[in-house]
Amino acid sequence: MSAQALLYQPPLQDMHFVIEHWLDAPADWRRMPAFQALDGETLALSTQAMGRFCTQVLAPLNHPGDAQGCTLQGGRVRTPEGFAAAYQTFVQDGWPTLACDPAWGGQGLPQLWDAVLYEMLPAANHAWSMYPGLLHGAYACLRAHASDALRQAYLPHIVSGRWLATMCLTEPQAGSDLGLLRTQALPHGDGSFTLHGQKIFITGGDQDMSENIVHLVLARLPDAPAGSKGLSLFLVPHRLGDDLAQANGVFCDGIEKKMGIKGSATCALRFEHARGWLIGQANKGLAAMFVMMNSARLHVGLQGLGHAQMANQLAHAYAAERRQMRAQPRPGGTQEAADPIALHPPVQRILLDLRVWSEGMRAIAYWAAHQLDVAEHAPDEAERAQARARAALLTPIIKSLFTERGFALASDALQVFGGYGYIHEYGIEQTVRDSRIPMIYEGTNQIQALDLLQRKALASPDALAPLLEVFDQEAAASASQPQAAPLAQALRHWCDKLQALTGALRESAAQPDGPGAIATAAEDYLRLAGLVCLAWAWTRSARIAATQPAVPAQLAQAKHASASHFLHHILPEAAYRLHRIEAALAAPILCGPAPAPTAAGG
Repeated sequence: MSAQALLYQPPLQDMHFVIEHWLDAPADWRRMPAFQALDGETLALSTQAMGRFCTQVLAPLNHPGDAQGCTLQGGRVRTPEGFAAAYQTFVQDGWPTLACDPAWGGQGLPQLWDAVLYEMLPAANHAWSMYPGLLHGAYACLRAHASDALRQAYLPHIVSGRWLATMCLTEPQAGSDLGLLRTQALPHGDGSFTLHGQKIFITGGDQDMSENIVHLVLARLPDAPAGSKGLSLFLVPHRLGDDLAQANGVFCDGIEKKMGIKGSATCALRFEHARGWLIGQANKGLAAMFVMMNSARLHVGLQGLGHAQMANQLAHAYAAERRQMRAQPRPGGTQEAADPIALHPPVQRILLDLRVWSEGMRAIAYWAAHQLDVAEHAPDEAERAQARARAALLTPIIKSLFTERGFALASDALQVFGGYGYIHEYGIEQTVRDSRIPMIYEGTNQIQALDLLQRKALASPDALAPLLEVFDQEAAASASQPQAAPLAQALRHWCDKLQALTGALRESAAQPDGPGAIATAAEDYLRLAGLVCLAWAWTRSARIAATQPAVPAQLAQAKHASASHFLHHILPEAAYRLHRIEAALAAPILCGPAPAPTAAGG
């Protein structure tokens, strides 16, 4: 394989299949005044331009950036060669403005457009994509909660991308438990505050790519209550003044040496007499921050999808060229001493897994992004409320399941390469390393599972209805279509199982050992819910591929093969997850000290 063959190529055909046929997004856009002028041709031109930027500008920087990494010189971060120039092109081309309000300099396009972009970016160059990755979340947070003065001063710069943004939560003693945060904010008397404290693991806490950095920082006021109820959110610019000539007491004390995403500067920041301004209400910082956090979690899920797609691309390209042994059965007429490994059933299974997971996750991710557009722009309030509920349920599933799958599928793809996959030049080992961190940041996957089950699914008896009603409608629509009927039957079965299981978990939660059982079952519950979502996605794909003449015949044939593989080789995992959840209800893991290992390592 040549080095060029290893560079990312966006799957434009499948992206367009999902948006134009599977979602039928243009039909919804025509109902929304903000998007009525959009059509498939506009989408095609935009996605092609996104693809060119990713393949021609970002992808060539991926491996060199991994090798070079970031450095700290005189207290300032230097990003890998080419990163800053690529970002200037990104800004000049207007990509940060896609889904932002025209009132603040945005293009006013759907968030679905943004989702397509943020699938491509991390697939082409995950480390680089971390720098603009929080822009839309910062925009949404300030738009929803900041004062008019702050919005006027900062939103145009964030929307344009001229200024980048960070999310400053974690401290050495406070990771998932934000109630342990210690950073202090002291009132200045003029409406501003002085911040003192240390934050760690801050992506892009310092860099040489943008004119300024807008830090969104969780901190405590002097009279704040203890725990998470005493946190407030502050905007702290890296530099002050109209000419940005004044430093603002934000210092980078170091950058982490990491397993992956080495071109992304993960900084330890020190706030020392740093001037900031309150966002929203005092002691209500978490509510404001979660606007940004939810946006970030969807983007992290898209990173998992991007890694899965890149692994899919690399494995298919290598398996088509690498010849080893004779396939069983062997293609007729061949005289070669060995066949491409893509013809060997064990490799074919891996390749199908890669394709089926990637395409199924893409459909769900784009649907979630489309729900955000419906939630903001649909003419009917009831429809908007349903869309908000669906997006809330999907967010932890997308963040957790997609990132876990991105890492696992990258590892499976490395197996296709054999020993060559373990060395640097073929690129898949970098994908494995880079794909590990999304399972941890923006709320660990275990936290996502607890959020889905405890805070969402068990909140009320009909909490899952916004999703299950859509799934039931698809099962009914597909039941009479021969290509989709087996999947429709399985979908209805697992919807019923998920609903009944959720009821049993709700009853268990009220028992003395209920909290332990719920916590034990949470990860398997999220995985089961994700499999049901995928069953719906592939049922719908099979029906649309069979019934819409506009779908190319070769693509339709591939969709039917993928749907069959999902039904017979992936969906059976649902029974395993159900069994584990039932076991958790019967015998939850009880909290207690873990046994110490013996001297012999036992």
